[in-house]
Amino acid sequence: MDNKNKEMKAIENERRIDHLRNIVEKQTRTERHLEEHSDISKSPENIAHAKELQWERENEIQNLKDKIVHGGQSQNKQLENTEKRLVYTEGYLNHNASHMDKESFKNTKEKQEHRKEQIDSLK
Repeated sequence: MDNKNKEMKAIENERRIDHLRNIVEKQTRTERHLEEHSDISKSPENIAHAKELQWERENEIQNLKDKIVHGGQSQNKQLENTEKRLVYTEGYLNHNASHMDKESFKNTKEKQEHRKEQIDSLK
């Protein structure tokens, strides 16, 4: 890799890290807001929308991390990683469901459904 490519790669990774930082900050603010104010929201649709955004941000964070670490990610690699997360989480749920609170269990099951949808769209 010549100096120009290294320089471009460094700039690209810097941009990705900035984007990752912004997404994590948004996710943290939304999570905090949901924890503090979900009991006073009069609209279940708003809460559902916020949770959907959180799921999308989690996927985007994971994809950016993969791109930063591995220098880009092919669709096959993304599919493989999503399948691994699906299998790992399913095992986790099978072993720990009885120890999880209802909300965490429900959220994890929803994420699993989203992963299945994502796998279908990547195939």
